[in-house]
Amino acid sequence: MTDTVSAEQERREADLVARVVSSFDDCPDPRLKQLMTSLTHHLHAFARDVRLTEEEWTRGIEFLTAAGHITDDKRQEFILLSDVLGLSMQTIGINNEAYGDATEATVFGPFFVENSPEIPVGGSISAGATGEPCWVEGTVSDSDGHPVAGARIEVWEADAEGLYDVQHDDGRTAGRGHLFTDTEGRYSFWGVTPTPYPIPHDGPVGRMLAAVGRSPMRASHLHFMVSAAGQRTLVTHIFVHGDELLDSDTVFGVKSSLVKVFERQTPGSPTPDGHAVDGSWSRVSFDIVLAPAGT
Repeated sequence: MTDTVSAEQERREADLVARVVSSFDDCPDPRLKQLMTSLTHHLHAFARDVRLTEEEWTRGIEFLTAAGHITDDKRQEFILLSDVLGLSMQTIGINNEAYGDATEATVFGPFFVENSPEIPVGGSISAGATGEPCWVEGTVSDSDGHPVAGARIEVWEADAEGLYDVQHDDGRTAGRGHLFTDTEGRYSFWGVTPTPYPIPHDGPVGRMLAAVGRSPMRASHLHFMVSAAGQRTLVTHIFVHGDELLDSDTVFGVKSSLVKVFERQTPGSPTPDGHAVDGSWSRVSFDIVLAPAGT
């Protein structure tokens, strides 16, 4: 509250907050009541702290309306907004507390798609996605070091153009798939070497970033979602060591434990599975540790 606000004005504003909060007194769901009353306190505190003008409030409503209008089954502008404000990472941190050496989680992002193609261990998710071939391998284990057989691994990534398949207008499915670990918890697949790309910035979130002088660029990464019975589902990425955007990822998703060395291989180098590759390729190892369910 600024010094220019009179005691009477402060009393009136505080009285309104109290009346709005009390309107939730009869809410039968204790958790919902907690969420709504806390949200009310924080929203009103923000408006009072910055002395929000009616013009600014209207522009904020227009911004949210525009975010709703551009959102469809292939684009989620509100997830983008949550991401660039760091709220997604904060929520992930709250809900994925540190547990031993369990792999750290990071943002889900707006481009996951259900019912991705299943590939065998050693198969390819690229399905025509442009980019340098990349061999990805590793293991999935629990926090006691035991291999997790049959863990489901969802993977998805952008192509060399910086676009996910759903951002193309031809209905393609590329750069995504799922596979299951073998009896020893091992997995491997072919994808493409991750490259930096901008989040969609042709909408209200992009205009907001431009207005405040922030870049829409994301550091190079490959998405993983790993699930198994009795284990906490992990949503994470791996990032490319040496990427100049690691310290300025626009959604604050980079964690040092998730930065991996993608070793570039010269043309003609033998591949782990004997697959012929035309030109250079890369390889990376990512061992995943799952925390127990409920932690």
